Order: sequence, then structure tokens, then C-alpha cells
Amino acid sequence: MTITHDRRFGPYTVEDLHARDDDGKGFELEDGWLVELSPSWPHNWAAECVWEVVRSAAKEAGADVFVAHGGEWEITTPAGIRKPDVFVVPKGVARASIVHREPRTVPGTEVLLAVEVVSPGSGSERRDRVRKVREYAACGIAQYWIADVEPRPRVQVLLLDDGASAYRLDRTAEAGEVLTAEIKADVAFTVVFDPQVMIEF
Repeated sequence: MTITHDRRFGPYTVEDLHARDDDGKGFELEDGWLVELSPSWPHNWAAECVWEVVRSAAKEAGADVFVAHGGEWEITTPAGIRKPDVFVVPKGVARASIVHREPRTVPGTEVLLAVEVVSPGSGSERRDRVRKVREYAACGIAQYWIADVEPRPRVQVLLLDDGASAYRLDRTAEAGEVLTAEIKADVAFTVVFDPQVMIEF
């Protein structure tokens, strides 16, 4: 006798996520369960600002990287599928996923920088501050930034030392201070900005 699992109620696979009518937009996949993402406008604006400063720095340096942002881009982690607010990968890796769809989802092991903007008091806050710290370190992502907008803009830079399996807090920049961070890529580039920009319009 064969018993088939009813996938309408989970646990789910990556294939189940992408087979949804909405193609999995607005969801992450965590240990077989769908996690809905519902970012606020301040969150989205902050992510847009971080994306712009990172992208501009990479372009100015001539780094051959792709800077992604928003919930459309997916990376794989030990938990399943995550959608960082901003992330950086070599351009060839992005091309393989975008143009050739092989693989469809960007491997987390190829990510050079991941950034999450925290929505305070939301279900995602603990994931950003605790769960994703472990997941992104397990992928070998060299830098993870945790960005806060409330109560005051700040960015924490977590670094993964060579051969390490966990991040260390390298620095924290508050509004009114200048954050300087070097991103290692084919051509290393330096991102310089004041976290205050995340709330300026």
C-alpha cells in the first residue's frame, strides 16, 4: 500500500514553493514550512537605500557582481529558501540563475554579502537576528549586515573569518556615523555610507 503526502498542508519542498500560483512570491521556505513576508514601506525604502549605496560602490570599483534586492530574488540555505533584502553575488552566478535558470535559485554558498532590514516587533525580527545569523554563516557568506530603522538607524556588520563557522560582530554604525565596509569580490569594493540615509526621502 502506498501512502502519498498531501502537499496542500506541508511540509513543502522548493518545487512546491515554485509550483504555487504566485510562484512563491512573498514567501520563504523554512524547514519545509512557508513563511510569509510582509514588509512595510519604511522597511522597503531602507532596503532600497542600502541597495543603491552597495550597487553604486560596486559599479564605481568595476566589480563584476550583481546586487539584488527585493523579495523576487532567492538564495538557498540549509533551511530552504531565503530572500535577503539585499545581496551580492558574482555576475556569472546571477546570469546562470536569471538567463539559463540553472540553478533557478542562487546558491547561498555563492553570496558575498547578505543584508536584512529588521521590521521591529514582527515575526521576522527573530529570524533576522538569530536564525539567519546561523544559516548565512553555514552557507559561508562572508558578510551579513543587520540594518535597523527604528528606533534609530543603525547597521551591524557581522564577519565570517576564514575557516570560521560563526559570525563575529565587527562593528556597528549608528545614524550620524560613517560605515565603511570592504566587500571581497573579483575586484574588492568599499561601501561607505551613513545609516541615516535609510530614513531620508
